[in-house]
Amino acid sequence: MSTVTYNVVDNVATITLNRPNQVNAFNVDMRDDLFRVLELYRDDQNALSALLCGSGHKGFCSGADLSEFGTAPSQVIARSVRWERDLWGLFLTLRKPIVVALHGYVIGSGIEISNLCDIRIAAENAKFRMPESELGLLPAAGGTQTLPRLIGQKRAMKMLLTGEEIDVKDAKRYCLIDRIVPSGALMDESFEVAASLTDIPLSRIALIKGLVREGLDLPIDKGLYLERMTALKDHAK
Repeated sequence: MSTVTYNVVDNVATITLNRPNQVNAFNVDMRDDLFRVLELYRDDQNALSALLCGSGHKGFCSGADLSEFGTAPSQVIARSVRWERDLWGLFLTLRKPIVVALHGYVIGSGIEISNLCDIRIAAENAKFRMPESELGLLPAAGGTQTLPRLIGQKRAMKMLLTGEEIDVKDAKRYCLIDRIVPSGALMDESFEVAASLTDIPLSRIALIKGLVREGLDLPIDKGLYLERMTALKDHAK
């Protein structure tokens, strides 16, 4: 697939956004290819964890490819095409882990994709921005929902409304990312983290991911009950 590549080494699937000349701007072809690749990862018995990254030196993803908007009758139609496949829902249903390696520009859809991964590692040169409001648009890949859950309502509101750019240190302080590494070491260190996850039984990872995500939509007492019941069933096996 031309816009997304897939390769498995030592049980780690490397998934690469592959439009370097466009700073991996997210278009309809990339959405379709990423959907197929995530399905492949989900079903690939040789892949126990995944590393998601962007090709080229300029950035992980520069956001939605706005040039596509000019080829459709309206921006509304152009965006609706992206919703024909529930890529974001597929991310949320995956029971395998995904580590994302972020560098350079991480804009709009780039942040939204990163938010759906499990561990976020960023190079020192990473820059983050949600510019949709300045463009007269709404975030349409989950940004208004995933960002507040990840960094809190106050910080998310500021990013979403002002379109301010934050550097990697602020991203770490906001908990938008989990770890900062030297730019030259990003891929090696991210792969190492992804490889370490292959030592954990997939059944454990699946249960943990399911509990965390289901629990977010529950009151704390019901979430604790869900955890207790899941643990009892698991121990009874």
